[in-house]
Amino acid sequence: MAASVLALLRPAVGAGRRAFLPPPPRPLLGARGCSAGAAFQYLAVQKTGARQSVGLIQLNRPQALNALCDGLMEELGHVLQTLQNDPQVGAIVITGSEKAFAAGADIKEMQNKTFQECYSSRFLVGWDKVSTIRKPIIAAVNGYALGGGCELAMICDIIYAGEKAQFGQPEILLGTIPGAGGTQRLTRAVGKSLAMEMVLTGDRISAQEAKEAGLVSKIFPVEKLVDAAVACAEKIASNSKLVVAMAKESVNSAFETTLVEGMRTEKRLFYATFATADRKEGMSAFVEKRKANFTDS
Repeated sequence: MAASVLALLRPAVGAGRRAFLPPPPRPLLGARGCSAGAAFQYLAVQKTGARQSVGLIQLNRPQALNALCDGLMEELGHVLQTLQNDPQVGAIVITGSEKAFAAGADIKEMQNKTFQECYSSRFLVGWDKVSTIRKPIIAAVNGYALGGGCELAMICDIIYAGEKAQFGQPEILLGTIPGAGGTQRLTRAVGKSLAMEMVLTGDRISAQEAKEAGLVSKIFPVEKLVDAAVACAEKIASNSKLVVAMAKESVNSAFETTLVEGMRTEKRLFYATFATADRKEGMSAFVEKRKANFTDS
């Protein structure tokens, strides 16, 4: 199966950055909870960048504003793992359409679930697979990023937003609460007061408000967003893949541990870079005033 996915990640011949690959004719993944169909029924995927070092994933369920059904999340988890295992890829971009990054989880899938079903099946636990990918992931958010869409963006490492993007956790309006990190990651990103207001009222914030609160890194015109995200991903991918993974782990530890434990993690990983050929190459290149040629993956 992995070999089939790798074949689909070939660069599109004669296509620009934003020309996505169509799905192949043969089935790859079953779409649980959604109508079954061909491989990548809910995604468009390609490798892009000057060195084809960026995995570009577009959520592609436009009739439902990219609502995150089980089938879409299953495909996303599998493609992310394939890109993780691809030595050519150094970073990943996830985007949606200009109208919606993702308008939320699929409410039609959830409306008849019981407590017993959710608890016994560990409902939504599969979303955690996104956070286990060691390569950096950039969310390029245009339009709506609501509920599960906002949660998916926050699982990513960097969020770039189009100038018309909107972020929100409106689950309270449906008689429930966020279940894929909305109460946890949002609070860590924007602080208790704003997170509490968003979660308790269901109110949305604009791209500019999200940037001011620290949720978003940069804002771009709608039509330039994906190219900007790919450019950032290319820059990341030009560095040592091994050391980039260490840096990502160290930054994430700041959100998951105490300061003392985080400092221990940072020191451990900092010392570990001195066992890598890329650390030696990077420092040698600096001293010799030349560009580093990183090889570790």
